[in-house]
Amino acid sequence: MQDATRAQLTFLILWTVVTAIKILIAARLPLFVDEAFYWQEGRHLAAAYSDLPGLTAWMTRLGTELGGQHVLALRGPFLLLAALLPWLIAHIGSRWFGEAAGWRAGSLALLMPLAGSLGVLALPDVPMAFATVLCLDAGARLLREIDAASAAELALGLTIGALSHYRFIGVIGVGVVALLLLPQGRKVLRDPRIWVALAVGIAAWAPLIAWNLENSDAGLRFQLVDRHPWSFQAAGLWFLVVQAALVTPLLFFALMQVFVRSFRNDQGMPAQWRYFGLLGGVSTVGFFALGFFADVERVSFHWPLPGYLPLLIAVPALMREWPRGWRIATWLSSGAGLLIVLAYYLVLSTPQWRERFAAEKYYPANFAGWDALAAAVRQEQARLPAGTRLLANSFKSGAELGFALGDPRIPVLDHPLNHKHGRAPQLALWGLTSDGSRDTPVLLVVGSGDVQFKSLLEYYQLLCKQVGPLPAPRVVNVDHGHQRFLLFALPAERPAGACTLPAFAWIDTPESEAGASGRFQISGWAFKDGAGLEGVDILLDGAPVARAHYGTPSPGTAAYWKVSTDPNHPNVGFRAEVDVTSVAAGRHWLGLRLHGSDGSVEDWAEQPIEVR
Repeated sequence: MQDATRAQLTFLILWTVVTAIKILIAARLPLFVDEAFYWQEGRHLAAAYSDLPGLTAWMTRLGTELGGQHVLALRGPFLLLAALLPWLIAHIGSRWFGEAAGWRAGSLALLMPLAGSLGVLALPDVPMAFATVLCLDAGARLLREIDAASAAELALGLTIGALSHYRFIGVIGVGVVALLLLPQGRKVLRDPRIWVALAVGIAAWAPLIAWNLENSDAGLRFQLVDRHPWSFQAAGLWFLVVQAALVTPLLFFALMQVFVRSFRNDQGMPAQWRYFGLLGGVSTVGFFALGFFADVERVSFHWPLPGYLPLLIAVPALMREWPRGWRIATWLSSGAGLLIVLAYYLVLSTPQWRERFAAEKYYPANFAGWDALAAAVRQEQARLPAGTRLLANSFKSGAELGFALGDPRIPVLDHPLNHKHGRAPQLALWGLTSDGSRDTPVLLVVGSGDVQFKSLLEYYQLLCKQVGPLPAPRVVNVDHGHQRFLLFALPAERPAGACTLPAFAWIDTPESEAGASGRFQISGWAFKDGAGLEGVDILLDGAPVARAHYGTPSPGTAAYWKVSTDPNHPNVGFRAEVDVTSVAAGRHWLGLRLHGSDGSVEDWAEQPIEVR
């Protein structure tokens, strides 16, 4: 009794603290790109969409209808479901492994980083995880006794899952396999009430099936064919390493041990243990194998979560056999893992802290700069002629600006990202795909980071073909230009003439994060197709500190950018000397201001240097 009371108190404290922290973060964290598009889908209510079934969009609509146009309101329904999940896991664990083990299973669900951070973002993984737990609870109860209440719970879980994500098909398949491997499970599958529940669950897929039938299987092709290479990739090994890190190593070992024990022919082992172990283990191993052949470009670390949850329920019962030191280490390492994940989100939600990631490989561009962009767009709209329409270059800018400006109908140009993320068919259905033609003034918003740098010049040339010659842009640099937007005020009539494109530049020396002292040399190259550059200023922390000598030979630049039309090639190099003798020691930001021959002025992205 005392053990159960302590376990319950621990759970209640953890649940309260973790939930409060998640609400705080969710209220401050900028909207992730996918969340913004789900909001846009929610403003165009439908039974299903090109990328997902309908539930995620419906939940974002519910949140904003109840709480207003705020990120916390949008995430509210997801936070609620995520907060209920540990209670449900604790309830299931208590039923099969004792009250103390149940509360500890709920606590582990709070501390495991993948499960504990659920709800901070409005993503389909939240209702999908909730549906998974409902189904496994119903399945475990049916193994003991087949009744109408358990069958109804199964039908509810299957319905929520079908409305959450295509990946839930895998959960269903694994669940059927787990039942077939158990004698009690095969008995369950012979009961007509279970087939009624399955029929209800199958019917819930009807909207998604209908959408695909009406749209040439565009959603299915994206989820099952287009986004996956379906060839072996050694990078799948990193998937396993990342999973062990995100679950935390000792807890990951415990989950795998639950799976291994489910194969034991132990008469004293309850059927529910074997059910949880087989359901979770087969799903997890399946996703591990899929990691070697499926999409590795987009985020996929959250895929195995539905497999971890059944395994997690049996972990406290398993850990009773472990030495006390290993149990403590498991709890502490899981808690530390959750703190790291939540701290990362907290850093992303604080602009001053997020800025420190600006020059890093893993800079969180999908979370950054949307407020600054929206403010710049409002300023431009205020000075442009009445009736000027807004046009975005990709679904990212269109959805994020849509949420910030309260406009879910911002048209979007055809862009590779729209197809890469499966959003192009949906944009076309809404009539929001623009071919670039216009009969009124347009403010075009371009995210330069939407295309890899090596392909950016060709993309600008394509953009010029879509909308015509590009005027000098207003540059919005966020986090020292590592999130960068260009705003083009396009006239109603498409002017004739050759294209003038945004400027390009690169600092060859010093390298990013290099040390500097006294007087040091800076060199690189810069060009601007269609007009050329007439000068380059060197900036330190945003202020000019030197005028570069521009026009030195740089034949390698023209050789690399083969399609460049800058009239100054090959003399597009620059060099300058910068004096930092009076600059305080520490990190500073080195940048460029590019002066075009057409009168344009563009600030390039900055890079850090360490002044000694």
